[in-house]
Amino acid sequence: MQTTTHSTARGATSRFLDQFGSQVTGVLHGFDRLRFRATLRMLFDPRRFDLYLGCCGVLLKHFGAFAEKLTERVRAAAYAQFEALGRPCRYLGGGDISKEELARQIAREDGIKEGPVALFACVEPCLSYRVRGDRQSRQIRLALEQRKCTHLYHYQMHPQFGLLHVRVQTWFPFTIDLCLNGREWLARQMDEISLAYRQRDNCFVWVEDPPRAQALLEAQRRGDWVARLQPLLEAAHPLHTEISAPMAGLHYYWSASQSEYATDVLFDRPESLARLYPRFLHHAVHSFSSPDVLRFLGRRVEEKTGAVPARFAGEVTTSLKTRPEGVRVRHTLNGNSLKIYDKEGSVLRVETTIVHPEEFKVWRPKEGDEEGEKSWRKLRRGVADLWRRGEVSAAANERYLEALASVSGSTALAEEAAAVCRPVRIEGRRYRALNPLNEDDGALLEALSRGEFVLQGLRNRDLCALLHQKSSCRQTQRRRAAAMTRKLALLRAHGLIKKVPRSHRYQITANGRRILTALLAARHANVEQLTKLAA
Repeated sequence: MQTTTHSTARGATSRFLDQFGSQVTGVLHGFDRLRFRATLRMLFDPRRFDLYLGCCGVLLKHFGAFAEKLTERVRAAAYAQFEALGRPCRYLGGGDISKEELARQIAREDGIKEGPVALFACVEPCLSYRVRGDRQSRQIRLALEQRKCTHLYHYQMHPQFGLLHVRVQTWFPFTIDLCLNGREWLARQMDEISLAYRQRDNCFVWVEDPPRAQALLEAQRRGDWVARLQPLLEAAHPLHTEISAPMAGLHYYWSASQSEYATDVLFDRPESLARLYPRFLHHAVHSFSSPDVLRFLGRRVEEKTGAVPARFAGEVTTSLKTRPEGVRVRHTLNGNSLKIYDKEGSVLRVETTIVHPEEFKVWRPKEGDEEGEKSWRKLRRGVADLWRRGEVSAAANERYLEALASVSGSTALAEEAAAVCRPVRIEGRRYRALNPLNEDDGALLEALSRGEFVLQGLRNRDLCALLHQKSSCRQTQRRRAAAMTRKLALLRAHGLIKKVPRSHRYQITANGRRILTALLAARHANVEQLTKLAA
């Protein structure tokens, strides 16, 4: 059974669906993996932690014994909870063990549909306290530093969120990490309303009613996240109240340490995506430059040139990786990333991962002054701004799919390129063929394909600035402008660009965008591909 293709307010743009909609059965976009962190923020300041120990009546020299007693009680409470229910408790010594896969295996073997699955213990790095001696002052002091301690992973099959885990650090400052999956959550939501679907791994290859499923994903972004997460903390860490009690105002603060927001385009058949995906990969690797990645992830580029701003001090990378389940392209910008890969044969996934939310902005008042004046401020890690993470991530995925829409979905590379690789005659005037392998034509096509020209168009001076070094000689400038006018006429004759009425700007045509992709693919192709093109 197939469904009608639906476009949503976010997700795949209408342009992408116009190009490939006949092969698409639905689009779903929403949170995938979410990693939350609950911290006793006051205790991350050594001076305040010293004050906390004073409130507990603990001298600095007795800190080790005090912490060890609490650690033992945290462990004992966790083991007692799982052992009372007959669930396994295992120590995992190897770092190459997938805890999630092991938990899923245990759940399948024991038929766990709801409730605790297993408790795993392992030693992992963390930020925690130890007492250090200061030779200069001949005193001991508290030091917050990287070290290792035992962490307890509470895996459970939650009735609302599906399989999740809560990781409890068993040493001060007792940080809590919680990981859940938005697609697991969506499956539970669809089960509640009897909405049919087919799920593989953490994606859906078919959904009976995509708009209805999308409405459920939208509902995930709304709501009180603290109210959702706090009961999970209390169940996995029953001593949290006792640990916070000695110091007024001390409580666990929830933040999102990492968010993955995925846009899934569901194709009707694996063969449809298999035919298109290599072209998407080629386009992503060879056509998307650093300014494009900046634009995808919401950063500004130079308005006139479309180049990376001079004041930009970050790092942009693109990598291609072959995995057991397929090939993926990943673009990174200062730790945040945008990926594309094929899932389960028939799902095209574009995914934005945010680790450093401060790279984005949110319209809000100053923290601590909720009634104050609003302005564009840095996006916070706290769950209060998680809705905005969803917005900027959906917009990034949308811009990426918009850029992929220029890939031709129906004609071969040779067919796309053939039309402009032959001379044309218009109104008795002959225009030569374009040659993507020629140095001058290749540079012109590369400049024409730049991302900034998609929205704002291009001018004679824009291409001159990209293709020639700056010159103060007026005669040289006029000669270059005249030569560029002839090249623009050539591009118009081949249907790659069109004149914007009553302006000096040109727009790349929809057909021109596809042909540019094909020509540039030929320019970057290997010998075997060029042989096919020549044939």
